[in-house]
Amino acid sequence: MDDAVDRLRARADEGQLADYRLVPGREPTYADCDLEPRLASALADRGIDRLYRHQVDAIEAVRNGKDVVLATPTASGKSLAYTVPAFERAMDHGGRTLYLGPQNALIADQAESLDSLARDLGFGSRVSVDTYTGRLSQTEKRDVRDRRPTVLLSNPDMLHYGLLPHGHRLWEWLFSSLDLVVVDEVHDYRGVFGSHVALVFRRLARLCERFGSDPQFLCCSATIGNPVEHAARLTGRPESGFTLVDDDTSGRGPRHWVLLNPPEYEGDEGSGRRRSSHVETKRLFADLVSAGHQTLAFTRARQTAERYATESADALRDRGERSLASRIEAYQASLRDDRRRDIEDGLHNGRVRGVWSTSALELGVDVGGLDAVLLDGYPGTRMSTFQRAGRAGRGSDPALVALVAGEDQLDQYLMANPDDLFAGDPEQATVDPENDHLRPAHVASAAVENWLSQADEKHFGEGFATIVRELEAEGRLERRETSEGVRWTHAGDRSPQHETSLRTVDDREVDLLADGDVIATLGFGDALRDAHPGAIYHHQGQSYEVTDLDLDRDVATLQSTWADYYTRVLTEKSITVDRDREATALSARPDTEVRLADVTVTERVTGFERRDAKRGETLGREMVALPETTLSTTALYFTVPGDVETEMRVIGDFDGGIHAAEHGLISLFPLELLCDRADVGGLSTPYHAHTGASTIFVYDGYPGGVGLARGGYERIEPLLARTGRMIDACGCADGCPACVQSPHCGNANDPLAPEPAVHLLASLTGD
Repeated sequence: MDDAVDRLRARADEGQLADYRLVPGREPTYADCDLEPRLASALADRGIDRLYRHQVDAIEAVRNGKDVVLATPTASGKSLAYTVPAFERAMDHGGRTLYLGPQNALIADQAESLDSLARDLGFGSRVSVDTYTGRLSQTEKRDVRDRRPTVLLSNPDMLHYGLLPHGHRLWEWLFSSLDLVVVDEVHDYRGVFGSHVALVFRRLARLCERFGSDPQFLCCSATIGNPVEHAARLTGRPESGFTLVDDDTSGRGPRHWVLLNPPEYEGDEGSGRRRSSHVETKRLFADLVSAGHQTLAFTRARQTAERYATESADALRDRGERSLASRIEAYQASLRDDRRRDIEDGLHNGRVRGVWSTSALELGVDVGGLDAVLLDGYPGTRMSTFQRAGRAGRGSDPALVALVAGEDQLDQYLMANPDDLFAGDPEQATVDPENDHLRPAHVASAAVENWLSQADEKHFGEGFATIVRELEAEGRLERRETSEGVRWTHAGDRSPQHETSLRTVDDREVDLLADGDVIATLGFGDALRDAHPGAIYHHQGQSYEVTDLDLDRDVATLQSTWADYYTRVLTEKSITVDRDREATALSARPDTEVRLADVTVTERVTGFERRDAKRGETLGREMVALPETTLSTTALYFTVPGDVETEMRVIGDFDGGIHAAEHGLISLFPLELLCDRADVGGLSTPYHAHTGASTIFVYDGYPGGVGLARGGYERIEPLLARTGRMIDACGCADGCPACVQSPHCGNANDPLAPEPAVHLLASLTGD
């Protein structure tokens, strides 16, 4: 490994080495834990005769009746922390555990290891393990229910669609004896998905109450900034009831971290355009595999993982490494179970020498320790970065992690500020179970599962009575007077569960048709942006041009194309402030308030640009006529002080300055909150009717909001300061991809003026 590290550190002479640091290894710390003899023996047969201290801390907290958040890195042994109490309770009194994972690959991995351990306990242990997901046939599902396992592994979608709606008829045996709910990868439950799941957990609590159980929760998380707050808000359990275990006491070898920044294009210095991170990562991948280092490279999309695996194998053949070329694989979530397991086993036993993967291998699937991990571009959050990096490291051997930067703001900010990656505060996870766009469907679903009463406000929050009245008026609930008070039951033949997807928020969807087959489905708003007539749409490595968008049938027709350009939409946008919620004055400018508000965003796609795929240059524009969309959500906003506006106009283009500041703020949101830049929108205007002044808005991109605008509002001062430093450090004249250009801008990134933006942000923060 030292030879590979030395070669990478030599890139300093080429100006590509942004940072290098060695994270020393550490010895494990163990603690004593009394285990049931059969369980202790089965674990010893697997080489586990001592438990890490953090595993014991979590086990003891569960034994003491506490809910637990276990927030430690990848490969720290979190699964044993829930396996021990789950098996103990099954063996002692037949108590049941429901394990929920966000992806079927993770569920299958956990099921295999848990089932193997359960079988080794011997006859009469009462521990039985089964999986219940949408991949099972109806016969297989019935067989699981008939076996009544004490450990059931599933996902939130199946809890929503398949378990809760049939609680009284098919699942009373589970809910009446449920002792423990394990929520794995709890950091993945955020945004729209997390807000839906939070409401599913409130429905679960109602049904458990009905059957007389009160299960504890054990939530496993990566390192995030608010693990207890997030777990409590997600599960509906009180924060005070959670024990946090976040001190990783597992052992590891030394880890070399290398941050590489590809150079700018020759002759194009100062433009912010850099050589591809993909090309550099593929070269590093081939170098490491050739040198005998088992390597995992992470990239962003399924089709790129497949393509880069093929291209890496070709590169190895060109080097004469034909045997190695046949040992390169691509891993992504849509693989069949047997194919996925074959790759995982190959990584374990060394047969597979290199893998290109999406985030699917970021989760807790056990693949053993690898020599090197490559990150093709910043993954978007520090949490994901360190989760992926945790895949590197075999025992006490040294490991390598290399991050190859892309050209956008987050990548370039971290290349210039590596301490923010290694020593910055972890991002906060956001979830909003009181989102009024989502709550009605779950209240209606709850009425199917068990009649509603006024007491259910404790589960569904303030405004529950209003939601019930509206559902009753729509004919979705039926009111009944009983001796115990008013009750509401489900009305009609429609299933609210099956009409509600946990993964989306759009009520209207558009099918994308190519050669008569539906290749994808987009929410209505996304379809207007990405599937308008003339749009270039990429899917599974193939490029298509949209020839027609029929909004009467909600169908877009696509045809294959070899176009060497991409398209970017142009939009018109306005924001109406419906209600100001809160306000806080800035420390450096007490005369300037940042406000949190309910807003309505109105947007219309007016046209699109065609841009050269290699250089990004505009090739032409075309207008389109499409309907406007409205979004009721939350936003933070602030006005530009009059004296600062005057100074900005002297410095340069004022409109470009506020536009650049808006883009910069949005681009750095993922450093504070677990989100993608596309989850947040914005608007800057030299005059807004509500404020009577020039105003910058940043809004949550989902109906009702999922906590992103509030999170930004609560962290606005460090966000403003960090944005100012990022733009100032770039040094470009007109704005570039590394500072304020945005791929989502509806005005084609025009105008942008970095210098006035820096002055504005410095004035607001006192920097």
